[in-house]
Amino acid sequence: MANSAQARKRARQSVKRREHNVSMRSRLRTAIKQVKKLIETGEKEKANAAFIQTVSTVDTIAGKGIIHKNKAARQKSRLSAALKEMT
Repeated sequence: MANSAQARKRARQSVKRREHNVSMRSRLRTAIKQVKKLIETGEKEKANAAFIQTVSTVDTIAGKGIIHKNKAARQKSRLSAALKEMT
């Protein structure tokens, strides 16, 4: 348990930060699943539109340090390859 005022404040901040990061990670996963689902159903135009939004989301989250930049690049690359495979 935190004893000093500074440690108590840092504990409060870490709880808030964790909640925020969890919600951002969830948003990321949902966006990726949405693109994958559209690719599976074969809706190319909708999948392209969703892919563009997902890339933006991935870049934002990687920029904030919630996920590593290499993981972001890998996810974008795999989605892009899956889209190209559709044609």
